[in-house]
Amino acid sequence: MRRLRNLTRRQAILAVGACLLCAAVGAAALTGNVTVALTLLAVFFTVLFGGLLLIARRISGLARAQRRQQNDVRAVLDQTQRRLLGAMEELLLHSGDRHRELTGSLAGQMRTHTRDIEAIVQLFQRVTPRAPMPPAQAPAELLELLHLIRTRKPRFALELGSGVSTVWLAYALEQVGGRLVSLHHDTGAAESARAAVATHALVPVAEVRAAPLRPVPIGERTFAWYDLESLADVHDVDLLVIAGPPGTTGPDARFPAMSLLEERLADAAAVFVADEREVLGRWLETTEGLTREGEALLSYRRVVRQLSRSQ
Repeated sequence: MRRLRNLTRRQAILAVGACLLCAAVGAAALTGNVTVALTLLAVFFTVLFGGLLLIARRISGLARAQRRQQNDVRAVLDQTQRRLLGAMEELLLHSGDRHRELTGSLAGQMRTHTRDIEAIVQLFQRVTPRAPMPPAQAPAELLELLHLIRTRKPRFALELGSGVSTVWLAYALEQVGGRLVSLHHDTGAAESARAAVATHALVPVAEVRAAPLRPVPIGERTFAWYDLESLADVHDVDLLVIAGPPGTTGPDARFPAMSLLEERLADAAAVFVADEREVLGRWLETTEGLTREGEALLSYRRVVRQLSRSQ
């Protein structure tokens, strides 16, 4: 009974028709109409045979559809497998490359840290501070700069961009009998550097000046650079340390330095450029008497021209 309830309408009609046909065959046989019974029986078997053919055709179609689906599933699985294998190979390849990159980066950082630690040790071997020193930034460069002061013994140094280096420079200049003027465009930062100089009892050696940035025309361009009034008494600079203005204050922030300070340099001077060094090539092309000694060091010799009198 449960199966009969699950029959579709078409299946129910076919089942009722088959029952009626069987009943008609039985009735004809009972009434002696053998010809009718045989005819009905022939029709029944013909319909049954046709139904079997339809069923076989439907089953064959379902089998073909199932094979197509299996082939499609197999193709999808094969494609997915190839993609997974490719992704795994690529992941392993990138993992290896990333591992090498990380290893190289860590090795580079270790070398940098080792060099910085060695530089800090050497800095304190050269300087005996009278108060706690602020953390040294770029100690390797600072060590190179202090070595330059110890070997060249400049009498007067000008630093553009006060900061942690100001105290170290002042100690080094104190040892060789030199003097330092340091500029900073920010009043608060200048005050902090001035307080650090006072804490280390270096006021007789170093002077920190606040020099706000002003528009300065050079050629066809205008730059934001230190107020020139803060340099009114600055001349015969043996050592020029360029660590400012910072690049955040404008494009080519440090380019004006040589144009504006060349006349304030001594006849023979050293120019040390911290971190940003993109302008070195342009200075070498535009400033006579300027030559390169190292990655961050330039040497300046004033070119003196004698004019001959016309006879």
